[in-house]
Amino acid sequence: MFNALTETAAAEAANYPFCTIEPNTGRVAVPDPRLDKIAAIAESAKVLPTQLEIVDIAGLVRGASQGEGLGNQFLANIRETDAILHVLRCFDGEVTHVDGSVDPVRDAETVTTELMIADLDAVEKRMSKESKKAQGGDKEARLLMSVLEPLAAALTDGKTARSVEFSEEDKRIVRQLQLLTWKPVLYVCNVEEASAASGNSQSARVAEMAAAQGNSHVVISARIEEEISQLEPEEAEMFLEEMGLEEAGLDRLIRAGYALLHLQTYFTVGPKEARAWTIKEGTAAPAAAGVIHGDFERGFIRAECYSIEELEEFKNEKSIREAGKLRSEGKEYVVQDGDVVHFLFNV
Repeated sequence: MFNALTETAAAEAANYPFCTIEPNTGRVAVPDPRLDKIAAIAESAKVLPTQLEIVDIAGLVRGASQGEGLGNQFLANIRETDAILHVLRCFDGEVTHVDGSVDPVRDAETVTTELMIADLDAVEKRMSKESKKAQGGDKEARLLMSVLEPLAAALTDGKTARSVEFSEEDKRIVRQLQLLTWKPVLYVCNVEEASAASGNSQSARVAEMAAAQGNSHVVISARIEEEISQLEPEEAEMFLEEMGLEEAGLDRLIRAGYALLHLQTYFTVGPKEARAWTIKEGTAAPAAAGVIHGDFERGFIRAECYSIEELEEFKNEKSIREAGKLRSEGKEYVVQDGDVVHFLFNV
């Protein structure tokens, strides 16, 4: 799955547990036909998509939170990520399974349990540290304890940190704790080739579990995706048609991961390059400019924006300006998904 995602040369997959030791990191382009469209109109020399960083971390087994398998090392690797793409085996076959049978819901519960145990341990240690301060009247410690106590109660009850309702202010405190079960989860159902289009009974169980948790899922055949990653674009398109698939599953997975993190895209375009930039939903224009360069944010004057539809109609920024369609936006403007933007700044 990781090889297909990152289009790395795939070695023969090792058929035993813990074949991944050190985490593998790769960057994947976020598929966006809008970028190709604006690049074609502007005749840009380069097309630079925005990217997600994907980290392949070894699987966890029961007792990982106490050091079983490869243990705490991998819990630390997960802690550094923004979200979890949990790849679940939803196919039969000869590939070894550490539990000796295929059950994706059980596998998901095994990993989630280990993450909850690790979180509970971290929360309890932090509580023992902060409780004395709170009793002594320390305001920050009291505020932290008001967040830690409901988290500890939920985790003790076998619930994730995500299941606890918090105010927006308290959520900022929780994020600083870097809890594993606070991270959003996308379940990736890895099915056999024949089930790539519609899924199977095992992926249906995962879909039901994900819906109950308020999480998302996608169905993919890693074997098909790995084959596609080795083909030229035209060959890949023909192969997808033969398999009855409208698009590569990895495109759906990447977009789902992008949405999971509440990310969106704005564009810059010119004869040298058309480029997509990633920002969080709700980002104001100066912060969006800072994604390109810190000087853009510090010296922000204004953002000149237009839509892809206006670029299609008028063909270039000069004509958009002459038609009175170019919007001049200030510091309070929240950049929208799909905006084409030119920033003016002064340092």
